[in-house]
Amino acid sequence: MSSSKEFDYDYIVIGGGSGGLASAKEAATALKAAAAASSSSSSASNPGSAASAASGVSGAAGGSSAASASGAAGGGSSVSVCLFDYVRPSPRGSVWGLGGTCVNVGCIPKKLMHYAAQLQQQLAWDCRQLGCLSFERFHPSTGEPLPHMQTCCWSQLVQCVQSYIKQLNFSYRVGLRSAGCTYINAAARLVGPHTVEYEVKGEKKQLTARYILIAVGGRPYIPSGVRGAREFAITSDDIFSLKTPPGKTLVVGGSYIALECAGFLSQLGYQVTVAYRSILLRGFDRQSAEKVGSCMQELGVKFLEKFLVVSITKKEDKEDNSSSSSNSSSSSSSSKQQLVVVLQHAENPSITKTIVVDTVLYATGRKADIHNLRDVVAGFPELTPAAIRAGELLARRLFKNQTEVFCLEHVPTTVFTPVEYGCVGLSEEDAIAKYGEENLEVYLREFSPLEVSACHRQKIKQRDEEDKGAEDEDEDTSLSPCCLAKLICLRKDKQRVVGIHFVGPEAGEVLQGMALAIRLGATKEDFDSTVGIHPTNAECFMQLQITKRSGENWVAAGGCGGGKCG
Repeated sequence: MSSSKEFDYDYIVIGGGSGGLASAKEAATALKAAAAASSSSSSASNPGSAASAASGVSGAAGGSSAASASGAAGGGSSVSVCLFDYVRPSPRGSVWGLGGTCVNVGCIPKKLMHYAAQLQQQLAWDCRQLGCLSFERFHPSTGEPLPHMQTCCWSQLVQCVQSYIKQLNFSYRVGLRSAGCTYINAAARLVGPHTVEYEVKGEKKQLTARYILIAVGGRPYIPSGVRGAREFAITSDDIFSLKTPPGKTLVVGGSYIALECAGFLSQLGYQVTVAYRSILLRGFDRQSAEKVGSCMQELGVKFLEKFLVVSITKKEDKEDNSSSSSNSSSSSSSSKQQLVVVLQHAENPSITKTIVVDTVLYATGRKADIHNLRDVVAGFPELTPAAIRAGELLARRLFKNQTEVFCLEHVPTTVFTPVEYGCVGLSEEDAIAKYGEENLEVYLREFSPLEVSACHRQKIKQRDEEDKGAEDEDEDTSLSPCCLAKLICLRKDKQRVVGIHFVGPEAGEVLQGMALAIRLGATKEDFDSTVGIHPTNAECFMQLQITKRSGENWVAAGGCGGGKCG
């Protein structure tokens, strides 16, 4: 605990997710001598407040300037930090440990189930095409032959995922302890500019701190206006720990989380329908988002466009649920849905409803005592690396006298749908709005990955009960080219690249290096003069020649994946 006479701690963090953990541990490494210098220098100028705004942190005035400067005494002792973490149970009763959404119900379980789904498809088609199922596998201890995996064992998948999550929960608690942070597993709320209140075993307690960080993140919610939703639907808070196989599933929503869940469920062998109101992947590049949707459709996901779910009812004679939907011209019923997953996202209401953020702080340069991070701040990227970066920068500004600015313009991200989509920089729509269509050159190429072409992967068409037997003999059953590479460049400024988009396998791995290139101001000539790695999908970016303006066909017919063999 802090040696300060005025506050119990130098820093209280409410929220044990990615941003909160990173900020708490970074602050704990600071010395109070540096914190005192930071406090005195920021009161004389604006850089601290500017860094707060640019790093995805918004501040709320909470007390006098004298209070802000106090608590830094103590010579070279470490900054004292206390972190609160509490998970409000979902409507289905799901709770989890330290680590926030990413570790427990987001990035980690999502990626593992995405990986399992990819393996399932490779076993179901590619391995057979390549002759890899002709050998026997043997148990490493007993030597007994092992059966080939044919279908997903949901319970084993969930057990594996949850076991790894618990390992991470434990490691984060150990990490906090090693950093010297106090960890309190309780719900905290603000009751004053420097005071939080919490409850332990029915007893209310209070703690004070010089600075307080609100890093509670966001949670999915089930709309109250949908009849039966709270009784029969679940959210992404529940899907990764679901004890029974999901079966036939209706996913409500067109966000990246909705499509990721629909994607891995479909690829694991479950029949999936996605119902959405307007467009898929709002805020992303339209052409790329539509490519993701078309790829998912070819891989067996059914889409209901411009549909609004109005009620969910229980089938009395079956274990299935029925969801009634409506659109502008008709109403329909999607029957026999064993699972309805509602994926809509909102800020965490358990604490943010008590906070008023004073945006005037950015202009005045006053030192803030209460800071908000990531999902609590409107317009900030809902991405784990962005939250970590912002949390660390805030701690350095408050306690280490640093003023590094977080540039939000070049934050890469990837949507882990069956065919992944990664991007960095501007979408074509945002680039047009910023620079004008006449000032842009958009380079494009669509192609099939080498592995998909060689194995002749087929489309998976979902059919309704009434037309299961209907087959179109003339229907093309081969997958369409599933890769899309897109460079958005300024026609002037040496064709500087302002947006990079890739739909295809391992898009996250492809885009990570691209993020560095665009951050350093790479031009189209830089890409053209770079020798690609062959045969890969990523090398396509070194060979983009067809522009959208030209009107030429940018869909490659055959070839060696992302490159060329001659």
